[in-house]
Amino acid sequence: MSEKEKPLLIKRYASRRLYNTETSDYVTLEDIASFIRDGREVQIIDLKTGDDLTRQYLLQIIAEHESRGENVLPVNVLNDLVRSYMIPGGGVMPQFLQSSFEMLRESQNKMMENMNAMNPMSQMPGFEAMQAQQQAFLKAMTGGLSGGWSGPDKDEDKSESNEDLDEIKKQLAELQNKLSKLN
Repeated sequence: MSEKEKPLLIKRYASRRLYNTETSDYVTLEDIASFIRDGREVQIIDLKTGDDLTRQYLLQIIAEHESRGENVLPVNVLNDLVRSYMIPGGGVMPQFLQSSFEMLRESQNKMMENMNAMNPMSQMPGFEAMQAQQQAFLKAMTGGLSGGWSGPDKDEDKSESNEDLDEIKKQLAELQNKLSKLN
C-alpha cells in the first residue's frame, strides 16, 4: 500500500489534543479537514482505549462548518439522514450515499480523461501547464468531491493570494509567449 493510500493516523490524547503521527505535531480539526480536502484519508484513534473516533470527528467537522453558516448539507438531506437512523438496520441511506459519491468521483475522473483525449491542443507545447491549472481549478470547485470546498479561510494572508495570482499570470505569459512563437 503506497503512502498516499494509507490513512493518516491521528492519535487523540487524554487531553483531547490531536497528534499527527507523520509530522509529529499537534493538529486541529481544520487541519484534518484540509488533509481530507487534499484527498488524504484520515484515521483518528483514541490513544488510551484504541477506539476508532474517525466518524465522530468527521461529523464534528461538518457540524462546525454548518455552525459558521457554511451549508454543507441541505436540510432535506439532514432530515433524510435522521430518518434513516430510525429505520431498523439503518436503511439503505449509507450505502446510497457511498455509491453516489463513488459515481461522482468516477464521473469527474472520466471527464478529465475525455478532456485530455479529445483535445487537439494536447500536442501543443506548454499544454501540460495549462492542463494542470484546469485540474486544480476543477478540484477546487468540486472540493475533490470527497468533502465540500469551504472557501478560503477568513484569516488567509492577502499576500499569499497575490503570490498565487502572480504565479498564474507568469505561467500564462509564458504560455502566450510559446504560442506566439509557434505562429
